[in-house]
This record gives sequence, structure tokens and C-alpha cells, in this order.
Amino acid sequence: MTQPENLQPTPGRIDETGATELVWRAIEIAGGTRSIYRNPRQAFSPQARRVIDVEGTPVEIRYGEISTPAIGTVAGWVFEIHDDDIELLIRPPRPHGSQG
Repeated sequence: MTQPENLQPTPGRIDETGATELVWRAIEIAGGTRSIYRNPRQAFSPQARRVIDVEGTPVEIRYGEISTPAIGTVAGWVFEIHDDDIELLIRPPRPHGSQG
């Protein structure tokens, strides 16, 4: 699966704390959690997904719908956006040979 042009990989790895901070900042730029969580868009709408640049790092925001959660994604980290907070859903895979 290829990445869209506007979602270039970020140099270096981002840890969970950094990813969480970037997603929170993108959420605030987009209008806050309630604006994203309670503002359903049609899946085929061009505004159903938004990429926000936070300090040179693209953060993808997908607005919630009736049957799908609102999602924030950055550098392989995936967060579900709730009414007042966010929850980590998926961590990026570790490189082969990494310890820990």
C-alpha cells in the first residue's frame, strides 16, 4: 500500500509522547475534539479527511461518522478521537532487530 503524496514519512522515529502531542495540536487546529467527534461527514466527501501540518509533520484527521470513529494518525501512530480525549489504538511496527 502506498502513501498519498501529502503524507510523506517523517525523518526519524516519533515516540508515543511526541505522537500524542502532535495529534493533540492538530486536533486543536481543527477545532477541538468535539468538532471532530461530533461533526460527521459523508465518507465520499473531500472534507471527511484533513491533513494538518504540525511543525513540518503531517497529521491526518478523519472526522467521525455514525459507523466509524474519528481518527488521528501521525507517523504510524493511530489514535481514536473521543468527545473529550484521545486513545491510542495502534503503534507503528518496530524495525526488525530492535530490542525492547
